[in-house]
Amino acid sequence: MIVLAGASASGKTEVAKLLAKKYGIKKVITTTTRKKRIGEEDGRDYFFVSVEEFRQMIDDGRFVEYTIYNGNFYGSTKDQISSNRCVVIDPAGLKSYIALNDSNIVTFFLDSKEETRFERMMLRGDRVEDARNRILHDRIAFQPEQIATVDFHVNSQTQNVEQVTNEIYSKYMEELKRRSLK
Repeated sequence: MIVLAGASASGKTEVAKLLAKKYGIKKVITTTTRKKRIGEEDGRDYFFVSVEEFRQMIDDGRFVEYTIYNGNFYGSTKDQISSNRCVVIDPAGLKSYIALNDSNIVTFFLDSKEETRFERMMLRGDRVEDARNRILHDRIAFQPEQIATVDFHVNSQTQNVEQVTNEIYSKYMEELKRRSLK
């Protein structure tokens, strides 16, 4: 399983989409209480649920991890975890996946500058206020001491999405091979 972490608009979601298209690595569909963006579909991009439904899922123990981000709940359910999958998560979620201690899970951190990420948020149609708030939140959440140890850091600042995707897939396959030889 590929675990992608990184600040808002670092390219995680686009990389996950290209991993699916190019390499057959399916994106874990996370559950959220946020509103759908234009072009998003329930069951494809996220499972969109109400706050009440999400809270019931927590009570039922259905999540590997969950968080509140920008006023909305996000979480990945246990039934979405499998090999040849990819999940997009925050630092706390990263720690939860690492805690599974599964040698088939390979973790990546996508890194790019605030200015670039802000521009990407504007291009995808985020509100200026929301983008600024995400940048401020990310300054705290993604400080080096807040990030669990990841297997690989990938620069998503100077590479395009396809280059980042190819690098991640290559490192993923090499790491799985290396671990199987232990």
